[in-house]
Amino acid sequence: MRLRHRTILALDVTDPNRARSVARAVAGDVDAIKIGWALLLSGGRDLIKEVASLGYFLCDFRTSEIPNTTRLIVEQVAALGASGIITQGFVGEDSVRAAVEAAGDAEVFVITEMSHPGGAQFTAPHSEEIARIAVRAGAAGIVAPATRPARVRALRAIVGSRLILAPGVGAQGGTASEAIAAGADAVIVGRSIYEAADPREAARGIAAEIRAAGH
Repeated sequence: MRLRHRTILALDVTDPNRARSVARAVAGDVDAIKIGWALLLSGGRDLIKEVASLGYFLCDFRTSEIPNTTRLIVEQVAALGASGIITQGFVGEDSVRAAVEAAGDAEVFVITEMSHPGGAQFTAPHSEEIARIAVRAGAAGIVAPATRPARVRALRAIVGSRLILAPGVGAQGGTASEAIAAGADAVIVGRSIYEAADPREAARGIAAEIRAAGH
């Protein structure tokens, strides 16, 4: 993943036409577009491939399965044109390794700790060991919460130079500048961009915030 803007759009919409419009508007102002199950189920494989053609497609199907099922899912995701794939780390090292091995040329990012309040309840107590699993399995990086910058800082000490992608900016209360200052390489932003009157300007504003903070 080439990080020019240090911003990733989470395209969590279910209207295919809206998804196309937002993706085309911001493609040149974000480093990746993250797509999850909601848009796949509403728009289908053709829409996913269409968005993937715009740039770096980060597939967020966050597999949480046994190794064989993980492999099957990741192979299908890679066939859709994914440049990056997000998987859950709590399922254990064997499943994370299966994702990395099945991804081919695509990068794998492991969720260590989720950004919502429930993430502090269940994933946070184990996130540092999950980060070590990501390193041992050869993942390209991890996903850590922008809503809790101190956790990003702690996980950076474990993953070294691997990428940290931080969701939770905007609607969930995290800020881009704090997440980057804590050690994140890029922030993942959804509603603050796709619900904006001008999504392109919203994306540019987040990148400008990061630059203004000297990062």
